[in-house]
Amino acid sequence: MPKRKICIVTGTRADYGLLYWLMKEVQTDPELELQVVATGMHLSTEFGLTYKVIENDGFDIDAKVEMLLASDTSVGIAKSMGLGVIGFADALDALKPDVMVLLGDRFEILAAAQAALVARIPVAHIHGGETTEGLIDEAIRHSVTKMAQIHFVAAEPYRRRVVQLGESPARVFNFGAIGLDNVQKTKFLNRKELEASIDFELGELNFLVTYHPVTLGEQTSDIPMREMIEALDMFPEAKIIITKPNADTGGRIICQMIDDWASRWTDRVYVATSLGQLRYLSAIKHVDLVVGNSSSGLIEVPAFRKPTVNLGKRQAGRLKASSVIDCSEIKVEIVAAIRKALTKQFNEIVENSTSLYGMGEVSFQIMDVLKNVKLDGILMKKFHDVDFL
Repeated sequence: MPKRKICIVTGTRADYGLLYWLMKEVQTDPELELQVVATGMHLSTEFGLTYKVIENDGFDIDAKVEMLLASDTSVGIAKSMGLGVIGFADALDALKPDVMVLLGDRFEILAAAQAALVARIPVAHIHGGETTEGLIDEAIRHSVTKMAQIHFVAAEPYRRRVVQLGESPARVFNFGAIGLDNVQKTKFLNRKELEASIDFELGELNFLVTYHPVTLGEQTSDIPMREMIEALDMFPEAKIIITKPNADTGGRIICQMIDDWASRWTDRVYVATSLGQLRYLSAIKHVDLVVGNSSSGLIEVPAFRKPTVNLGKRQAGRLKASSVIDCSEIKVEIVAAIRKALTKQFNEIVENSTSLYGMGEVSFQIMDVLKNVKLDGILMKKFHDVDFL
């Protein structure tokens, strides 16, 4: 009996980190064949050619889909999406997978889903049903839900929302957030190992910072970025590890501002184009606070019992633990939120907070569904109507 071919698509350092353990589960199962497609930021020199990390981790990359133009304008992103559909059409025609696995809501994922839809390849979608009201990702995520046949969500409210979108409850699985597998299974670097790995010495007070563009925001990315930098400068005693943003509209001005800022604080600020999953999670473990607008601040960071200062509207609508402080992208409010997060009283709250996204062991459960789900007739979906009062 031929092995079932599971094609996993990854476009960024972030989604690869989340998919790592699932890829391992598929790779080691004797009844499955793993296919890996790398695209987007993985293939860009500007973003660190992170496809090499995938290969160094022991995975063969079966196809590389070049789609990222050297432009972060809305026109450039739209053209990149078009190139992505063309590239994925060729990749899927060559690989002929039985199921394609997509995670999240980025434009690379939409391109892959469109190609799979036309190629009649079933899609399994991870992290559907969530809301991020400040991003074009919001519409992309729900669009991919409608193009997918199998759904793996991270929490019960998200399961209900996917069903509300008309998907069959029998094909919507709530196993929790797949990223928590990393928290469970990773052997983290100790403080000295982390410092040696990035050639940067931590201090008594340490922040980990990630800020991405708010693609549906009413102002350009440089304005909130400047507010955040000025707020961080109010804590000159803090050592800061800052990671550069994803390839989104308005991302390049953020990268330039980060570089300019760090050049003035070479002994205080460390800039990473890509930390990789091990160093990123190890950094969370050893810092006092996470600042920015990344989804990791809401999902993985609370599992470490560390406070998060979540800026602006990028993550508006997501479930948030009691360890997360929301604030606007204004200097004075960011400073106040950081000060609150560092207090003994708030850290007592953090210590008693609980994960809203499960407890890990997600990858094996997803693999088991991918292996055993019946694929005959799966492409023809009936719209599941929800009764409203």
